[in-house]
Amino acid sequence: MVRLTIDGSEVEVPEGTTILKAAEAAGIRIPTLCYHKRLPPIESCNMCIVEIEGETEPVNSCAAPVSEGLVVTTNSKALHEQRTANLKKILKHHPLDCPICDRAGECELQDIVYELGIRDVPYEPRKIKRDDTYSTTLIRYWADRCILCRRCVTACQDLKQIGALSIEGEEENARIVVDPDKCKACGECLMVCPTGALTENLSRYKGRPWLVKKVQTTCSYCGCGCQLELNVLDNRVIGVTTNVDAGVNQGSLCVKGRFGYEFIGDENRLKKPLIKENGVFREASWDEALDLVAEKFKAIRDEHGPNAIAGLTSAKCTNEENFLFQKFMRAVIGTNNVDHCARL
Repeated sequence: MVRLTIDGSEVEVPEGTTILKAAEAAGIRIPTLCYHKRLPPIESCNMCIVEIEGETEPVNSCAAPVSEGLVVTTNSKALHEQRTANLKKILKHHPLDCPICDRAGECELQDIVYELGIRDVPYEPRKIKRDDTYSTTLIRYWADRCILCRRCVTACQDLKQIGALSIEGEEENARIVVDPDKCKACGECLMVCPTGALTENLSRYKGRPWLVKKVQTTCSYCGCGCQLELNVLDNRVIGVTTNVDAGVNQGSLCVKGRFGYEFIGDENRLKKPLIKENGVFREASWDEALDLVAEKFKAIRDEHGPNAIAGLTSAKCTNEENFLFQKFMRAVIGTNNVDHCARL
């Protein structure tokens, strides 16, 4: 363990901990933009700077490790001025279109602008035409809102091991480039973006975060058990978000989990079981439908034997559900004719 002092408070953390995480452990907030808890340090925004006693220049706390006896200041007049200047440089190419942005109210950039009290940006923006096209129609890319924090690129390379995103050019001419042949449309880039540069382009219904109810649930597309949040407005699911602190997936989803939700409110979705009589389907209760299936199974087994029945289960079910299914086939029906399709 290493002891250090942060803003006058003594903190003890494991060796190798960064100053940023040590401050978090002590309940001290340091503003960040490019930092994300699941990503390695990026050091592109220079917002998490702190002063270290004995050092002449501030350091980025997201990458600086602690050491014994270190004395750290996270908030001073000089730090406030430098953070404000750094943020104004970031805002030089970012339009202040918060009222019409889908991320208004949950934008990390917007929060820090408010926190630092920035009211104007003195720099003259240089007009640069950036390409708004993206490799998937599920995500809309607002190139003018991109602050080049590199979160999306790092997440695509380090978390998903896909490498569909990269940065081309330098300084004023830098831009995000997407390789459509590599992109899996998983939305990891959307999840880590701190601004409105990447927004979900699927739902026709948009809701401000203070109007939306987030309901945590388990993704139903496979048996991994990924956790997600259904964003509900007026009893309609209008989007999916994630919590990096919840579930085995830690905020990551595949394209189905993140974008495959529109079926929930589809007008053609079946709401009751259907039973076919004389070639025509009619609605029935679950009890009636299940009783009919049980009767048919029993009749087939009694007439042709249990091996006349086979069961095929799905990878969309959980391991526990699949276990119960094979148990039902073997112990109740009396057959080992059970298979499972895990080739979604």
